This record gives sequence, C-alpha cells and structure tokens, in this order.
Amino acid sequence: MTKRIDARGLSCPQPVVLVDQAVAAGNTDLEVIVDNEVARENVSRLAARKGFKIQVKESGSESFLVMKKD
Repeated sequence: MTKRIDARGLSCPQPVVLVDQAVAAGNTDLEVIVDNEVARENVSRLAARKGFKIQVKESGSESFLVMKKD
C-alpha cells in the first residue's frame, strides 16, 4: 500500500523529516507531494541515499515524487 505524504506548503526541512520518519517506520512505497523546488530536490536526494527508485511527475506548481524500494 502506498503511503501518501502531502508536504505542500511546508518548507525544508519539514518534508524531508516527514519522509525520513515514514521510511524509518518501514514504508517502502511512498508518494510525496511538494510545491517547491528546494523540497523536491532535498526529498529526491534523501530517496537516493536510502536506496529508493524515484519518479518525479510535475503538475503545475506541484511535484509528485513516487518512491519505491525493492
């Protein structure tokens, strides 16, 4: 089951902290929604460091980061 994290309106490091907590809780399938470039880049870097594959989909000012770990 995909865990959705809506981090719109949050500035860093809050989105990264939320994702890190979800990963620490054992989630391996995440969808993260952010609305700024800094959050998108920082969450993407965290995902790469934790061994996740990541796909980024843009929709207007929002980015949807789909993170999966095998």
